[in-house]
Amino acid sequence: MPDFVVAIPARYASTRLPGKPLALLAGEPMVLHVARRALAAGAREVWVATDDPRIARVLEDVAGIRVAMTGAGHASGTDRLAECARHAGWGDDVIVVNLQGDEPFAPASGIRAVAAALAGSGAPMATLATPVEDAAALFDPNVVKLVRTAGGDALYFSRAPIPWHRDAFAHSTARLPAGEWLRHIGIYGYRAGFLQQFAAMPAGRLEQIESLEQLRVLEAGFRISVALSPAPFPPGIDTPEDLERADALMRAQA
Repeated sequence: MPDFVVAIPARYASTRLPGKPLALLAGEPMVLHVARRALAAGAREVWVATDDPRIARVLEDVAGIRVAMTGAGHASGTDRLAECARHAGWGDDVIVVNLQGDEPFAPASGIRAVAAALAGSGAPMATLATPVEDAAALFDPNVVKLVRTAGGDALYFSRAPIPWHRDAFAHSTARLPAGEWLRHIGIYGYRAGFLQQFAAMPAGRLEQIESLEQLRVLEAGFRISVALSPAPFPPGIDTPEDLERADALMRAQA
């Protein structure tokens, strides 16, 4: 395994679930569960990048977890992590894994896999994917799909069902030919130097159309390596209903 660090963006003012990083799962804040997943994966350092002192306070005395207090005006988690990297003083070649702050069930093997994909591909950025299993997910615009080259680099990400299976869909869109589609998992790896470059790029036209930040990288001509996740990534937590289900699952696993 390559040496890597994990940075977790944690914004208090979530639109759909305000205060999400501090929402309790089995009696403990969500952000703490996420940070523990990063520690379990073997990260050399685990940082939480936040603009809210309430989030910082719950992590103050937790061994192995550091906090970067970042500006409140960041447009995205990528911008927040770029500031975190400057706080941490990481060199340009350090592998930084961006683990979303609403992924308390992220598998340790998946966190390691994105770091390994970055190190092994030579690309400046890497991410994970998993097969699409049902038609509902394929046609759901909230589920991001992707296509990649034979060598494993991303060709495109979209909220639309890509590729469009002309012959199969001519008969029915209810049954899917097995293994034709990939769902994007929103975990990323970058070299720290490229993270700064990415955050400084202007938003691309494709990014604005699809509202997918990773398209900025492809439109600018950079590679994104895509590996298949070695373990399932349960969905992130976006709503009160998601939180309730996650709390029940966390308590059942305790």
